[in-house]
Amino acid sequence: MNTFSCFALGLCLVLTAQLQNPDQEPEQPAPAPVQSSMQLGNFSVSLSVEDLKASVEFYEKLGFAQVGGVLKQNWIIMQNGSTTVGLFHGMFEGNIMTFNPGWDKDKNTLNDFEDVRVLQSRLKERGIEFVAEADPKSTGPASLVLMDPDGNTIFIDQHVDAPTAEDDVKANR
Repeated sequence: MNTFSCFALGLCLVLTAQLQNPDQEPEQPAPAPVQSSMQLGNFSVSLSVEDLKASVEFYEKLGFAQVGGVLKQNWIIMQNGSTTVGLFHGMFEGNIMTFNPGWDKDKNTLNDFEDVRVLQSRLKERGIEFVAEADPKSTGPASLVLMDPDGNTIFIDQHVDAPTAEDDVKANR
């Protein structure tokens, strides 16, 4: 039995049970505790590729255009609308989800953003463990690395200075 057939059978069983007991409310799971949102920054995916030129050609066929990188240094950044893909040859293993606090999709510095060190502190409060941490006493560019439960790498990489109180005043004008 294929996946779709299993899904359809399961749906039929649920609907049949509902028809047999129409007055009984289905059990609802308890709502998850609400945690305040976190602004991780501009998102991109960083792909480890075997053949950089072939990968660039492939993503160009999907409508992506080169917006950064240096082929001779084995990295190219490509965009299609608001979607950014980094192509890297020989720089790391596996693929990485990358967030850039302080940047928009065009690498323009934002006036108002959540600093990587603040994110790190908030994530620690939530019990997240890190592979690499930002220096909490620094104020310039910094990064941290963590892994999700399935071993996927998440890289939070801030390229700009931490926002200052003066930046907050300007942003709220």
